[in-house]
Amino acid sequence: MATNPEQLEQPREPSDFLPLKQAVFQILLALGNEQMHGYGVMQALSEKTGGRERILPGTLYASIARMVDQGLVEELDAPDGESSGGPQRRYYRTTPLGREVAGAESERLRVLLDVARSEKILTESNR
Repeated sequence: MATNPEQLEQPREPSDFLPLKQAVFQILLALGNEQMHGYGVMQALSEKTGGRERILPGTLYASIARMVDQGLVEELDAPDGESSGGPQRRYYRTTPLGREVAGAESERLRVLLDVARSEKILTESNR
């Protein structure tokens, strides 16, 4: 019996994606409200975290491909006049679903941080 592809689709609730893989969360945070190419995502993550977090190119591009398939990010045409001097760069931005998922993951982590604080695991001295 043939299966209808629409029947295979999973619900698209933000909580369905949790917990996020680290690379996926890093990419969503790096993109924020902007559109950027892959190398820009790596740079933004490093800048936003003061160099504490990095993502390697292989992980970045494999994760982005999955995220596009899942509807968390979308690929865009390069901005007019953009010239990298090489092959045309691919640009990405977070979708509304991707922003909701990033928010849900942020809330999930906030709850865990609250527990760590209440158990005196995370204190001012070990930040």
